[in-house]
Amino acid sequence: MTSLTETFQTLLVRSLMALPDKAKRLLAGAPIEIEGQRLGTETQLMLRMEKLSHVTPAEQLPWGPARAALAMQSRVVGGQQPIGSVRDLTIDGPGGPIPLRLYTPTSRLGEHKVPTMLFIHGGGMVYGGDHSTHDLTCRAFAEESGVQLLSVDYRLAPEHPYPAGNEDCVAAYEWLVANADKVDADPARLAVGGDSAGGYFSAVVAITAAEKGLPLAFQLLIYPATDFVELSASRHRFGEGFFLTKQFMDQALDAFVPDHADRSGPMVSLVRRDSFPAGLAPAYVVTAGFDPLRDEGEAYAKLLAEHGVSVEAKRYPSMIHGFINMTGLGAEAPAYHREISEVLRTALR
Repeated sequence: MTSLTETFQTLLVRSLMALPDKAKRLLAGAPIEIEGQRLGTETQLMLRMEKLSHVTPAEQLPWGPARAALAMQSRVVGGQQPIGSVRDLTIDGPGGPIPLRLYTPTSRLGEHKVPTMLFIHGGGMVYGGDHSTHDLTCRAFAEESGVQLLSVDYRLAPEHPYPAGNEDCVAAYEWLVANADKVDADPARLAVGGDSAGGYFSAVVAITAAEKGLPLAFQLLIYPATDFVELSASRHRFGEGFFLTKQFMDQALDAFVPDHADRSGPMVSLVRRDSFPAGLAPAYVVTAGFDPLRDEGEAYAKLLAEHGVSVEAKRYPSMIHGFINMTGLGAEAPAYHREISEVLRTALR
């Protein structure tokens, strides 16, 4: 059942986004410009409303309430997203059952050998269980791209620290390759993709697939976390006031990789790798201008290119971390979501 708080916040968001552009600009306040980038008006307005509402940030809540709060937040900004069909599955994983959810776009209903992407959700490796934060994002990706999505509900830290999440995501992809016929997936058109922590896990899956000789046509890395050792300039510059905070990242890091010796490992801080396996799938790396993870995402794209991997990087200068979830928030973020969906469609055409 939808709570009164969620209903109120949803109505408030819809009302604000329905205002004329001049009114939204006035309510958002003076434009914020950093490094020649201007924060999107709708995004700035949402950040200001969040501040004025005195909503307790997730990083200041216990794990359970924090997970529930982020799930609600995702529903508020996600809007209403149609989907052809949704099917829940469960597979055996290295640490127990792994829940999966299959999103088949309307345009692919009844088809066989459908292009399919294993989608791995973000949430700092500590949030997002039960397909709670990215259901609407997956629906939008599937419908807009015509690509089927298989979302994996991997084990979360701190209950299950590194390498539990890595193992579950790899196991889910191996299952998809071995059981493509069971979900009407085309083995020649498989991808892996995700946002933030999910971008990190997607890169891990891509590397592992290349090492094991598994087919993989494309990797979609949306503002991935790639460095767990040093703080980049963007982490310092945008670590407060732009949704993803230093406190959030510090807590997530301590929960996911509590052993400091593991943080510089080649399957943890990916941007510090000195080699990649042959046959690594082409990558598309998305970053946001006001995102603390921006610089390490772009550094990883550069590293891939230096090692001969086909890669394209795209920065959305006006956006913040998490914009991919804003499928029902105004006009700008949903438009960028459609652009990325088109990239996915083209990659698996």
